[in-house]
Amino acid sequence: MNTEAFNYRDTGKILSKGNVTWKSPSNIALIKYWGKSGLQLPKNASLSFTLNASSTSTTLEFRPVDNVVNTPEFEVYVDTEKTDVFKPKIAVFFDRIKNYVPFITDYKYSIFTKNTFPHSSGIASSASGMSALALCVMEMEKKLNPSITEDYFYKKASFLARLGSGSAARSVKGSIVVWGVHEAIPDSSDLYGIGFPFPIHPVFKNFHDTILLVDKGQKPVSSSLGHNLMENHPYAASRFVQATDNLHKLSIVLQKGLLKEFIEIVESEALSLHAMMMTSNPYFILMQPNTLAIINKIWQFRKETNTHVCFTLDAGANVHVLFPDDEKTEINDFINNELLPYCQNNQYICDNIGTGSTSISQRS
Repeated sequence: MNTEAFNYRDTGKILSKGNVTWKSPSNIALIKYWGKSGLQLPKNASLSFTLNASSTSTTLEFRPVDNVVNTPEFEVYVDTEKTDVFKPKIAVFFDRIKNYVPFITDYKYSIFTKNTFPHSSGIASSASGMSALALCVMEMEKKLNPSITEDYFYKKASFLARLGSGSAARSVKGSIVVWGVHEAIPDSSDLYGIGFPFPIHPVFKNFHDTILLVDKGQKPVSSSLGHNLMENHPYAASRFVQATDNLHKLSIVLQKGLLKEFIEIVESEALSLHAMMMTSNPYFILMQPNTLAIINKIWQFRKETNTHVCFTLDAGANVHVLFPDDEKTEINDFINNELLPYCQNNQYICDNIGTGSTSISQRS
């Protein structure tokens, strides 16, 4: 598919006042994308686990306007409190998508959103937030044009979500999602995410992700800035090759259930991501001392117990502790007894691999 495939087919309809609601999950990339080109296109393909408990619920209330404007008017409410913090990012999103969903300028909006986890702390809140909003827009399109197929609906939702946040392309549908063209992944695309196209070994179907909240505060450096710093990064080319090779290896691992190899690839990817941050110009560090303490604890525990616990990191200080379901009792005890003291106020999120977004709209 190319971008023209997502052009809107005008039906001449106008919706009356109404609302749509979607719940969309966060995701955790196992193969990281860091660096982009053009309009939110990835420099390398990435692969992620869709999460279950970590999600954003967004209601989009719309009402027709008499005079169509270039950019839709909207208000944003987070946890019922009106805020302007996210308005600039949403305004950019609306501006980017309006050529593909031109009907959005026919309405005025109130956006009500809430997370089950802290935003801006490295748990991909922009991914879940932008995918939920994109799905709401696509439900409006579905109301205007009921003939669009389910496959088209989700592909275009991922396409639109990507224009708000790259990683949001991976939060629309699927338990394991690939975003970005990769020769080993049939039908992969830079324009939207696709479900992992091969059979997944049973050991990875109930995988756990316990997110240790080392630092719940807002990141000192945004992901957008970090991506931009890859433009002239001295190690960028090698990093893109590494990610591409690792995705090919991980594809085999996921199909064959190779836990040892899974650990090696996933932890290497996490550390490589942060190495790019520490060697960019300007350089920065998002890990905290407790991040490193947790990593060392995990390495020591894995060596002593021969369990298959491992970690990954997103663009922040928090640690995602990954482990198979059949080892959950021993590893949960380890987390509670040895890792929680390194978390801010002993806070963490018990999560696991999920299936994607869900509509919770009131059907009219």
